[in-house]
Amino acid sequence: MNSSNVTLHSEFIIVGVPSLQEHYNALFIVFLILFLATFLDNLLIVLLVSLDHRLHSPMFILLWNLSLSDICLTTTIIPKLLEVLLGHGSSISFPGCFAQMYFFISFAAVEEFLVAAMAYDRYVAVVKPLHYNTIMSTNVCITMAAIVWVLGFLAPLLSVVLASTLPFCGSNYVLHIVCDYPTVMSLACGDVTGQVNYTLIVAMIVIYIPFLYVLWTYCRIVWSVIKMKTVESRQKAFSMCSSHMTVVFLYYVSAAVVYIGLRVESIPPEGRIFIGAVYYFLTPLLNPIIYSLSNEKIRAAAYRYFRLQAHCNIK
Repeated sequence: MNSSNVTLHSEFIIVGVPSLQEHYNALFIVFLILFLATFLDNLLIVLLVSLDHRLHSPMFILLWNLSLSDICLTTTIIPKLLEVLLGHGSSISFPGCFAQMYFFISFAAVEEFLVAAMAYDRYVAVVKPLHYNTIMSTNVCITMAAIVWVLGFLAPLLSVVLASTLPFCGSNYVLHIVCDYPTVMSLACGDVTGQVNYTLIVAMIVIYIPFLYVLWTYCRIVWSVIKMKTVESRQKAFSMCSSHMTVVFLYYVSAAVVYIGLRVESIPPEGRIFIGAVYYFLTPLLNPIIYSLSNEKIRAAAYRYFRLQAHCNIK
């Protein structure tokens, strides 16, 4: 390639969903409402678990981390999307784009590992209930959470650093609502096959190892529940896992829909972008709702907190 004919860009342009441009104002309102709802209901979980000592148990510590990662994930993506929808911020600097890419992938990886950690917690609670307090002590749980965050932030580090060193001399239009790794890499000059294959291997490890582990733990849980002698014992065991099982099902089904949708050639690019946007919102929005509706301790903590706030306001 003749270097004299190459134009190196200093920024990317987030294209968004061009076919829906005439509806951007309505989409802005919808996504703003979804963002605020997602942010506030996850923030409520974070506050309740932080303030109420009755919730300082392994399951709720892991839930606190899940809600925190949901807040971080949505705030990494959505504010820039809202700028694009308003028509004020389509451009993003190279460092800003790769920073968004890194944190977006990192928080998504953290959630993958957290789901597996929460599955282990439920496995110990059902299969080894007599040893639960010993195996899942507070220190062990905090250590697990710390490892989850470290692994999540290490997983995409090399891929994003290598991607940020590439020359981008073709189009600088990112056909997405976020600086997505495959989309940005498609704009790079030269052969990037090695880097893309390495990233794919890392992604498969991050996705499938936790998935297979979650599958194994729930097979063990179901088998243990089947062997229980009384109906009451089975109901209690399933109620202990119901919230997490629902979140796991929602998480992997929505991820599968996105995975399939991105690879069905008949779906136009705008449709794939929209499918991805729904995924970015769906699980972070519904996770705290699922836990709040099905967990008595969360509901009781919310009742105590809001009653105290109301009492203080009256005074």
